[in-house]
Amino acid sequence: MTSHAGTAQFNTAGELLIHDGDGRTRRVQLDRDRYELGRSSVNFLCYPDDSGLSRHHLAIYRSPNGWMVEDLGSKNGTLVNGIRVDSARRFAPGDRISAGHLTIEFGQAPTARQTVVFVESAAAEVAAPMDATVVQRLTDVLGAEDSKDLNKTYAMQGSPQMRALIQAGRELVRNRTLEDLFKVILDLAVEAVMAGRGVVMTLEGEDLVVKAARGDGFRISSVVRDRVLAEKASLLVRDTQLDQALKNRESIVAHRVRSMMAVPLQTNEQVIGLIYLDSPHLIREFTREDLNLLTVMANVAAIRIEHARLVEVERQDMIIQKELGQAAEIQRGLLPKTAPNVAGVNLAGFNVPSRAVGGDYYDFFTYPDGRVGLIVADVAGKGLPAALLMTSLRARCHVLFEEAADLMNKVTRLNKAICADTPDNRFITFFIAVLDPATGALTYVNAGHNPPLLVRAAGGVEQLDQGGPVLGILPIARYREVNVQVEPGDSIVFYSDGVTEAASPEGEEFGEDRLGAFVAARPRQDVAELIAEISAAVNAFTKGAPLADDLTLLIARRKA
Repeated sequence: MTSHAGTAQFNTAGELLIHDGDGRTRRVQLDRDRYELGRSSVNFLCYPDDSGLSRHHLAIYRSPNGWMVEDLGSKNGTLVNGIRVDSARRFAPGDRISAGHLTIEFGQAPTARQTVVFVESAAAEVAAPMDATVVQRLTDVLGAEDSKDLNKTYAMQGSPQMRALIQAGRELVRNRTLEDLFKVILDLAVEAVMAGRGVVMTLEGEDLVVKAARGDGFRISSVVRDRVLAEKASLLVRDTQLDQALKNRESIVAHRVRSMMAVPLQTNEQVIGLIYLDSPHLIREFTREDLNLLTVMANVAAIRIEHARLVEVERQDMIIQKELGQAAEIQRGLLPKTAPNVAGVNLAGFNVPSRAVGGDYYDFFTYPDGRVGLIVADVAGKGLPAALLMTSLRARCHVLFEEAADLMNKVTRLNKAICADTPDNRFITFFIAVLDPATGALTYVNAGHNPPLLVRAAGGVEQLDQGGPVLGILPIARYREVNVQVEPGDSIVFYSDGVTEAASPEGEEFGEDRLGAFVAARPRQDVAELIAEISAAVNAFTKGAPLADDLTLLIARRKA
């Protein structure tokens, strides 16, 4: 064993270690003066799928006193070592930032010269010329129209090589599963060159995985593997005892390998695996024509494998899309088809998921005394996981809020139940209100949801923001019940952040002020029509860009 050492110099003063909710870690070298983080694509550190983040959540920047962290007015706040940041504060090695589902650590990158060791086994053997080896490449075989080798292989219609290639073409065009396809490829390769045994392997990430084998106990030289994969080279060793780089290899000696070939499974410029054949006994010596044939067969096989994989991916995608369509239909059935007809109040609701299914939820509950319950909630995340949690939330709400009394304690119970069976990286913002249209009395509890807007007919907009934290984080959380008087003509606008955080191409958000002003300017419009106009206004504001988040609106206007 010998080793060769190289060196690498690292000059950066530090790095950020950003851990997301799925357990992945991203390293960011601190070689800039300022880093902004949030859901918006204009941030250097962009996490668009983290619903716990605001579009512009926080900034980390260099100052004369060192690195600083500053919250940019985010909805859910920024914590440093568990303490909420209200102003810029120092961020030093050992500190930890919590924002949304992210945890950010300050790592001190090494400033001293680091030594990187590269170890090669039997370096002298590797350096020795492979003097009994033929090296060929796909481009050489396919591009050498005048080569004698090509003429030998393909020009004679009756040659064994041509017959083998024709047979391979016939076999590979048949409709087969990937598992069967690998076996056919190996059988064709072994029989075409009369090898003693062989194996087909494909790259899965950085690992070679056996897909089909004839024989067992393969110990393939790393020299052969690396040349085939890295150099896209097809190798033929006629007699390993004559090749100075291979004859003393354990893999060769242990299995008494005399002759061997290894070729890349290559589609144009991409190598997806390799075919290895050998012959423990020198019954028949592999030839250059065999190598050319196997190289071309491997190319055809690689293309066929990729095609089969694409077909499989498309098939799975069709199944997923069909299931998503069915899930979307089921979820639409869980949301109110129409708003209830309640005396004294004009009601309407609307939801559009950003994907096939979403995590937003709204609902109406009517009570015998004429009051009406109004719920809006937003499950963190998107897609199927959020939709499943939304379904569970709806079921609990239909049990808990059958009666209008004691909202505070019911939300506390709801939070405990969600904490018990919700993953750590998920939470739910939730708002419930009960309105008496006859008197205008409104009782509500806000569990970390976007504050609904109370748009006064007499002028002015108020936010219903008092309550408690989001559901699913703190089992011991307590919630506050708040009472508000709704006057005739007043409108209550419930919404998810898919409305207010919808962004223009320039990065400006639609915002609560624009939403409140839009509603205030239409005091007598039917609320269903008003919701349709708000949705159209959001779409126009974003210039028709796809929704970045689920969009939900619910409006209740007390009739004058």
